[in-house]
This record gives sequence, structure tokens and C-alpha cells, in this order.
Amino acid sequence: MDLGLADRAIVVTGGSSGVGLATVRALLDEGARVATCGRDAERLKNVAATLGAGHGRLLTEVCDVRDADAVDAFVRRTAEEFGAVDGLVNNAGQSRMKALDEATAEDWRDELELKFAGVLNPLHAARPHLAASDAASVVNVNAVLAKQPETRLITTSAARAGILNLSKSLSAELAADGIRVNSVCLGLVDTGQWTRRYAAADSGLSYEGWQAELAADRGIALGRLGRAEEVAYAIVALLSPRASYITGTSIDVCGGVGRSIL
Repeated sequence: MDLGLADRAIVVTGGSSGVGLATVRALLDEGARVATCGRDAERLKNVAATLGAGHGRLLTEVCDVRDADAVDAFVRRTAEEFGAVDGLVNNAGQSRMKALDEATAEDWRDELELKFAGVLNPLHAARPHLAASDAASVVNVNAVLAKQPETRLITTSAARAGILNLSKSLSAELAADGIRVNSVCLGLVDTGQWTRRYAAADSGLSYEGWQAELAADRGIALGRLGRAEEVAYAIVALLSPRASYITGTSIDVCGGVGRSIL
């Protein structure tokens, strides 16, 4: 199926690794033009060398989403290079493994700033360009933690819930401008953090066996961690003009770990 993304200009934050990188790759495969940012210059250089060679459809830039001026400059450069911004994927972020008694005031402040700035700064910068598009779409990459919090991740769970609420409000606020806003809520995805935890665990199990034990402990119905490209598929589908009547919703990509029916 042609998703109608050829030559569309899409901004993806946090695109140097994991789900963000998989999303950049999937969009390029669909013929889109992609601008992505991150804080690690070396990783971005590798992304550009690996995915950007030969077709001129990939723009990379070092940028911290908490810096509104830097985000403005990044989005402005994207619009100048590509002539438009048709989609925005707010993916930059991380999880903070802290329980209530471990979380400091600084942990709370930093987590809330990162999650909200990571959505609002790119959105404010891209909004005029999105409003000029005939197929504008925003996808906020979130987590099932937003719906079923974990005490081990108390600051992240609270911030994620706030972003899910914000996304719903934005879908209503921006509908008049023709901008759709949706969320993808992921579960446990096989990225670098899990390979590092596997190495640190020194369990004696194979990585697949360790994953299976982890999946059983976390109640993942499919019995394994997800893959970044499986999340990217849902993101790209929501960006597509073929999803033109979908806004204000969230899609769980979590292998059945999600227990919420809302």
C-alpha cells in the first residue's frame, strides 16, 4: 500500500538511535524527506553516513529539545531545505528509574521539563508550517506507563501521563488548523538499554532466554521485547495521509502488556 508519504517533509526528534532511528529509516523507505535531531553528534554523523548517502532526503542536526531557540533554528532550517513541514514525531526522551523515596526535587523537575519541552518546543516551532500543509500530522511517542504507572519509574510515569493528557488537548486545539495529533504508547522495546542491563545482570542465560524471563516477569503476552521497527510502523501509519480521520487517539505497541481498556 502506498502511504502517500513520498516527498513529504517530516521532523523526527531523537532520531539517532532506537525507535527514532527506526522511524527515520522507515520514512526514508517510504520516500519521505526527513530531518532529525539529537544531542550526540557522533551518532548523528553515523546516521547521516548510513542512511543519508546519495539521495539528499535526510537532514541531521545536533539539538537539545529543551532549548527552544535551538529547536526553532532546526525547524526553520528544515522548512528552508525541504520547503515544508508536513509531519512531526516527538520522540526525544528517556526513562528515569527512580522510586518515590529515591526521586529528588531535581529528578522531578528534570523529568517534567524534558517530557513537556520535548513536545511543546518542536510543536511551537513547527506549527505554522504544519498549518500550511494539506496532510499535517503530529505523533507523540509515549509509553504504556502513561496509562498504568510503575512505582519503580514514578517520575517518568507521571510525566508520561501528563503528555498523554496534553496530546488529547492538542488534538482538539489544533484540529481547526488541519493538524492531527496522536500518540503511540510503547512497552518494553529491545534497544541499547536492555542489552546493557542484560550484560550487567550476568545471568548465564542467552539474551533470548533472558528476554523471555523478563517478559514473563513484566506480563508481556507475546513473551518477548518489541523491536524498534515494530513501533516505527505504527508511527509512520499515523503520519500517513491515509490516516486522515484519526486524531486524538493512542495506539499501544507493547506486546500485550497493556492492561488498560481506555
